[in-house]
Amino acid sequence: MLFDAEFWVAVAFVVFCGIVWRAGGFHQIVAGLDKRGDRVRKELDEARRLREEAAAVLADYQRRRAEAEREAAAIVASAREEAEAAAAEGHARLNEFVERRTRAAEAKIAQAEAQATAEVRAAAAEAAVRVSETILREKVSGEAAQDLIRRSLGEIRTRLRA
Repeated sequence: MLFDAEFWVAVAFVVFCGIVWRAGGFHQIVAGLDKRGDRVRKELDEARRLREEAAAVLADYQRRRAEAEREAAAIVASAREEAEAAAAEGHARLNEFVERRTRAAEAKIAQAEAQATAEVRAAAAEAAVRVSETILREKVSGEAAQDLIRRSLGEIRTRLRA
């Protein structure tokens, strides 16, 4: 057993561990592991903080997106209402325009009818006066007849034009 290599490796390991212990190497190893553990803990805390911050930012963006969607929907609804109101107003104006034009056309037609009726009456009165004058001249003669014809024709013209 004294000549086995494993025995001497074990003895050398124990001596090495004693020297390292005497030199304070175990404390340095433990301190290094503690520092590494603290660094890993800080990185985990930082990662947790960043994750919470990212979640808050995500929630904020989702809230803003929802708000923007609501605003967009409100804008679309408002635009639709304005378009409908403008269309209704345009339709009302068009109806009013058509109604005014119709009334104006009816007034012009009534005026033309009245004028045509007056012209027909005047023409009829003139024709009646001429016919009456011709008939009276043929049947009545003399100065009294001429005076009677003038008065009668004047009255006929006045009555027919009225």
